[in-house]
Amino acid sequence: MRLSLCSPAVPEPDQLSHPHLRPTAPLAERVLLPGDPGRALALAQALLAEPRMFNHHRGLWGYTGAAADGAPLTIQATGMGGPSAAIVLTELIAMGARRAIRVGTCGALDRSLGLGELVIAREAICADGTSRALGAGERAGADEALTQTLEAAAPGARAGAVVSVDLFYERGPAGAGHDALAVEMEAATVFALARAEGVPAGCLLTVSDTFDEHGGRRRIDDNELLAAAERMGAAAVAALPV
Repeated sequence: MRLSLCSPAVPEPDQLSHPHLRPTAPLAERVLLPGDPGRALALAQALLAEPRMFNHHRGLWGYTGAAADGAPLTIQATGMGGPSAAIVLTELIAMGARRAIRVGTCGALDRSLGLGELVIAREAICADGTSRALGAGERAGADEALTQTLEAAAPGARAGAVVSVDLFYERGPAGAGHDALAVEMEAATVFALARAEGVPAGCLLTVSDTFDEHGGRRRIDDNELLAAAERMGAAAVAALPV
């Protein structure tokens, strides 16, 4: 059932078809996908007028409200990693999501990237298990048109390939030794699943970690991360067509 913000009531969720997301508010056709539930809340507070909680089941917080352009927007946390992202996006698409942008964090593999900078993933190297299980090959591509609008909305962002992995604390070189701008955990899954379902998907990331030549990690300050995430979210909303 397709719903809008003006829907008088939300039907009881079909717990057999959608056991992980149990809507308590309407779902918008366009969705932002942060991994962190706390970031979903922060983005909802920054980007939505009168946000309503869309989902709280399993701690996967989601919110729906009107964005700055006046159109409905849902911000739904996916949790960490490809398996969780695949569950959430599958159920969102089944419920009516038609456009999605992952808005998350990444570790910089390119030494010229600094903490708080934005990265647009044009494609993801599939060094994870979930995207491969979904039928992806070596790489999974973002939707080209949506990526172009992201590049226009965030002109200062670096655009290129990222690598998606399964382990946050890797046992070898960061990014499994791949040549990419950054390493993260969900983009390949989002791209592979969205393409299989015929739904445009893109990815905009904030650099939250950098690595020195010995693999030592430097983490962004929480306040700087919040400010960068709000910039990221605003750009992603501007890129999502109504």
